[in-house]
Amino acid sequence: MTPLATGYAAGQLATEKAKVTDWPGYIGWTVGLLILIALVYWLMRQGWNWRRTLQSDLPPLPAVPDDPGTALLESSGRYHGSTTAGNWLDRVVAHGLGTRSLAGLTLTERGLLVRRPGDADLWIPAEALTAARRDSGIAGKVVPSGLLVVTWDLRGTALDSGFRADHPDEHTAWVEAVEALVTRTKTKKTEEAAP
Repeated sequence: MTPLATGYAAGQLATEKAKVTDWPGYIGWTVGLLILIALVYWLMRQGWNWRRTLQSDLPPLPAVPDDPGTALLESSGRYHGSTTAGNWLDRVVAHGLGTRSLAGLTLTERGLLVRRPGDADLWIPAEALTAARRDSGIAGKVVPSGLLVVTWDLRGTALDSGFRADHPDEHTAWVEAVEALVTRTKTKKTEEAAP
């Protein structure tokens, strides 16, 4: 190889090496990307807080009783959130209803108890339950294995709450049990109202 060719190859290698080690450019792009991610996170947080403010007139949740009753059905899984009934994208975030979490479900004659470690437990009295169904999504989250969606009334506001059992094949039994409890509760109310 001639000295001229060797000098040209060395110069080209130095140019390519300079392109690879353009640290100010890499640092600039990285800082810009981090700022963009922080801005998106901040905007999401502001949206969540805005939604919580809009829903501040939602009545408080029923208190969890000391003795919820004897378990008719129990299951563990995840709580996926609550929405206004019939609108699977309108997430309810007031009173912690928008926070996804692990959950233990217990259905009794008195209602549905949702134990949520790390968050407030949720109690849905039997008289507030209106329906149950299997569905594929809630609160903008689609779950391929399906969800158990319980419709209930929070002092005049109809809500849907979504749960996914650890064993999704249990959802059918839950739908049947909740529907049976709703029917028994309505029958009992009718009998009590009759003279």
